[in-house]
Amino acid sequence: MTDPAHAYIVLLGLAGMLNPFALAIGGVLGWYADQKRKIVIAGFAAAVTSLILDIAINLAGIPPVGGYEGGALAVFPARWIGASLVAAIVFALRRQVIGRN
Repeated sequence: MTDPAHAYIVLLGLAGMLNPFALAIGGVLGWYADQKRKIVIAGFAAAVTSLILDIAINLAGIPPVGGYEGGALAVFPARWIGASLVAAIVFALRRQVIGRN
C-alpha cells in the first residue's frame, strides 16, 4: 500500500497539478475563453486532453510524466484544478493586456 505522503506528492507534482500538458493546454484555452464561466470548462478540457496524451505516450512504451503508479483517472481531479488555475491566470492577464471588460 502506498503511504499518504507519497500520494500527496504525486497529486501536487508533475503527475497532478503541475502536469506540463495540462498547464499548457489550460493556458491556451484560458487565452481563448471569452467569459469567466468558461474557465472551468477550459480546465476540464485540458485535463481530459492531458490524460489522453498521457495514455497515448504510455501505450508507446514511454513512462508517464511524473512517474506515478495507478490509473490515469486518479490524477484527473488534480490536473483539472491545476489547468483551471492556469486558465484563470491567463484569462486575467489577457484581459489586462488587451483591455477588455
